[in-house]
Amino acid sequence: MDHTIINIGRSFGSGGGFVAKAVGEKLGIAVYDNELISRYAEENGYSRSVFAQGEEKPSIFSLSSFFSSGRPSFGEGSGYVNDNMMFKIQSEVIRSIADKGDAIIIGRCSDYILRERRCLDVFVCAPEQWRIERLAKNEGLSLGEAESLMKRKDRTRETYYNYYTFGSWGVASNYDLCVDSSILGIEGTADFIIEFGRRAGIIH
Repeated sequence: MDHTIINIGRSFGSGGGFVAKAVGEKLGIAVYDNELISRYAEENGYSRSVFAQGEEKPSIFSLSSFFSSGRPSFGEGSGYVNDNMMFKIQSEVIRSIADKGDAIIIGRCSDYILRERRCLDVFVCAPEQWRIERLAKNEGLSLGEAESLMKRKDRTRETYYNYYTFGSWGVASNYDLCVDSSILGIEGTADFIIEFGRRAGIIH
């Protein structure tokens, strides 16, 4: 398969999600964030509410709540979905998205899940103070509230990524490209990613 697959990780408040969507608009490629991954999962028989958990480490769910109607249970055990089973099913959904065609996937360890495919793995970051000020402005928070939110979300993403990938979230050596969105802005960062991907022969 010669699909264009771009995996985008991001520090909270860096605008990585907006960068991903800008790349998608410029290339005409579907962007799968938590919302669209959940919708795709639902269309394929999984419970939307469980996939909507996003990148927060899930609790134990009953199989009856995990699947939408008509999907058989799988495996052995007590009828519950634990963390590892949840990640396995999530991985199947992300691989299915990549099999289907060109895609930009935000977060959810997609760079690790699709590590055996030829993808462009990007991490969007920005200085902490820039992110704090941006969050405060966009979310109507005080600087202190914005900083607390940023650190909590970063810690959640880091814990989730490191737990499932045995890697290090946000460490440059794990990605093809790490880019500071505060330098070029959302549109400029998107253009830079596209140019890099084309030079690398991954974006056609």
